[in-house]
Amino acid sequence: MSRAELVEMTRRTLAHARAGTVPLADAVARVPAAGYVDPDVWALEIERIWRRVPLMFAPSADLEGPGSYRALDIAGVPVLLTRGADHVVRAFVNSCSHRGAIVVEEGSGTARRFACPFHAWTYDQEGALVGILDRDDFGEVDAECLGLTPLACEERSGLIFGMLEPGAQMDLDAALVGYDELLAHLGLGECRVVGRQEVEGPNWKVAFDGYLDFYHLPILHKATFGPDYSNKAVYDAWGPHQRLLQPDHRVLALDGVPEDEWTDEQMTGGVWTIFPHVAIAGFDVGERMFMVSQLLPGPTVGTSVTVQHFLAPTEPDEEAQVAIDERIDFLLGVVRDEDYYTGERIQRALSVGAKDNVLFGRNEAGGQRFHEWVDALVAAPDAAATAKVFAAAEVVHQP
Repeated sequence: MSRAELVEMTRRTLAHARAGTVPLADAVARVPAAGYVDPDVWALEIERIWRRVPLMFAPSADLEGPGSYRALDIAGVPVLLTRGADHVVRAFVNSCSHRGAIVVEEGSGTARRFACPFHAWTYDQEGALVGILDRDDFGEVDAECLGLTPLACEERSGLIFGMLEPGAQMDLDAALVGYDELLAHLGLGECRVVGRQEVEGPNWKVAFDGYLDFYHLPILHKATFGPDYSNKAVYDAWGPHQRLLQPDHRVLALDGVPEDEWTDEQMTGGVWTIFPHVAIAGFDVGERMFMVSQLLPGPTVGTSVTVQHFLAPTEPDEEAQVAIDERIDFLLGVVRDEDYYTGERIQRALSVGAKDNVLFGRNEAGGQRFHEWVDALVAAPDAAATAKVFAAAEVVHQP
């Protein structure tokens, strides 16, 4: 069924490309400018979105085999991901049960055991406490109750999803609204990591607005890749998650080709976003490479950091890695020096308070939907209300 949905989406976008049309939202939307700069609004977003909504913790390729791990910070929560001997990925709060120290420094690698750098309390891949320094001298404790604090965690379509709130249950089916079936056609689960870099940016919503916006491409990116891209987009949505595709010459290349010959690669172009913080885009570097942009809020309302994970289906040889590295460096410049440079200036200007609202046009349906979901989730007073918001989610294809 997911292939049939992909074909239908491609068919509709191809029709727009032939006709030179684009679907539009019903009206222009106004979003309060204070939402980008008010620390109280930001604090509510951290509490009611980032601590309650399933997040992408990492690509599955980050934990390639048994014994692999990755330690990272997500919205102020230190997280440790491990892949056990049973190949299952688990997530924990990266905090020792003795005195709370961070057990594993940020980064990735392989290890059978994790020893806290403070007093050498040691944990295994499944988070169990397996070693207490000078145990007889320390005193009687129940080691079985002193493992690392687990976090809900599950793999789907080559991505690792989890919850930041200890003890929170994760209903990933309700959260993804079937979107994972479409994401599976990207083939991320068969990819490996070929590069990674981080980019500092503005408020997380200022930054994420850009991933949902093709309107700016020929203008802001006129010196890089913009002239080759249309500023129009067809949006498809699965609850808060959205795919953007341009009705341009790339889609027109399928005109006249029988639909049963359309390949997954031909039908999965554009940008695939995962609410509230991921954008996936493919690039040709001799073979297809994906940039999985994982946007994370910084410690203040006006800051964020984006981790760019680069994935490819095969292990590159030396020549291919050179081409990949060149593209990675190019993309760093585009995001840092064009997108986020502009975003930080937006942040500074909105902080003055001269504008009450920012506008999202009828051609910017993706940004409108994103902010509608942000507002609905921030308005939810508790986890039960959050679940009700997702229970009402629908699949929406622009006509």
